[in-house]
Parts: sequence; C-alpha cells; structure tokens
Amino acid sequence: MIKRSHKDHVTRLVVSRPERRNALSWATIGELAEGIGRAESDPDCRCLLITGDGGHFVAGRDLDEASADATLDETLANDEAYTRIFTALRNMSKPSVSVVRGYAVAGGFTLAMGCDFVLADRSARFGALEMRGGFPAAVNTAILNHLLGPRQALELLLSADLFDADHLYRIGLINQLYDSEEALVEGTDKFVAGLVWLDPTAVKLTKETQRATTGIPISNALVMSKHLNALLMASGRINEAAEYFEKTKRQSG
Repeated sequence: MIKRSHKDHVTRLVVSRPERRNALSWATIGELAEGIGRAESDPDCRCLLITGDGGHFVAGRDLDEASADATLDETLANDEAYTRIFTALRNMSKPSVSVVRGYAVAGGFTLAMGCDFVLADRSARFGALEMRGGFPAAVNTAILNHLLGPRQALELLLSADLFDADHLYRIGLINQLYDSEEALVEGTDKFVAGLVWLDPTAVKLTKETQRATTGIPISNALVMSKHLNALLMASGRINEAAEYFEKTKRQSG
C-alpha cells in the first residue's frame, strides 16, 4: 500500500509493505502512479517526496505475483501501469525527491533513479539485481542511460552485485549523502524546504527546458533559451526579479 500525506506544500508518498521490504505489488504500483498524478494536479503541492517504510526504500517488484499463465494483454496492462510511474515523474512540473535507506534494488533502484533528486544515508544499497534471475533491468536501462555515461550505466546494469551509497554518490547518482538516519531526516527537511521556497512557474519552466534541450545540439538549445528569456522579459518577470534583488541589496546594506 501507499501512505499519502500532504503538509507545507510537500506531498509524501510512502511505500508501506515492510513485511516484503516494500516490494511493489501490482496494487501498490497502481496506487503509486495515482499518487504521483494527484501530486502533479494539486496546486498546493510544490514538491513530491517518495520513500519507503520500515528501514528500506523498495526491494523491487513483488515477483510472487509474476505468472507465466497471464495473458499477453494482462502482462502489457500491468507493465503499462509500471512505466506510467516513470513517465509521470519525468513529466512532472514539480520536483520529485527519493529518500533512500536500506535496500533500493531492482525496481526500487529504478524508482529512486526516476526521481529528480536522490537523498540517502550510508546504509543505502542499490543494485540491478534482476541480473541474478537472468533477466535485464529493462526500465532502469532507459533511465540510467539518461543519467550516466555508457560505461558506468552498463556496469550498474550488468552487475548482479550491490553498490553502496558512497559509490553512487561518487558517480553523481545521489545528490546528498548523510552519515546517519537522523542526519538524513534533518537534511531532507532542509533540502525540500529549499525546493518549496522556489517560484512554481520558474521551476516548471526550468524542468521543461531541461527536458526539451536534452540530446539536441547546443546551437538549438541556445535558440530555445533565447526565446525563453524573451518571453520572461516581455512578461515582466525579469523586471520583478531586478526589483527584488535591488530591494534585498538595500536591506542588507
């Protein structure tokens, strides 16, 4: 199940199946996709936070539900719900943050990497453990290819081992790394507060521009950026910002 709460402009989704190390059942996958959609459509939400219950993030999908007897249509429908999670996270106008303790493996590794930001403590362990069962981490392949160089991505995808949080921090997959669970809680509050403070429209435009300019020639990206600046100038946003900074300068001086 997914526990949902909302406070101070932050929507929190907690994967809560601690008896299964929060492995994602088909029902939980549907609830998670629905919770992400609600956060995106909620005008009071400025940040989405995803974490796990009971000391772990998510230990993949629940393989006990896998069945070779399922029809192709049933299997496709289930996996459509699963991939909808990552499409929704990628297209969100609000920032998303995964907060990781314990295991984030297989589908849990994918879920953590699907968010905009990853915060973790040093207990966290990540891995594409699908390879232990002889099948590829299909969705995580697509995600890691957008986050890493090909050699680093392939190392993570083909390894059946666990990687500690320090390793992922060194290669840029974790934004903030904390020494303890207590430090993770305090650091998360501070990190999320910094996101909530930001202007929602500015956040939306930044995320859209980043997505749109990924993978295109720099010359085209600069044209897009130029047009965005012109739009902001015409809208009065840049003048408002200049007045704000001038006011702040007078107050601090």
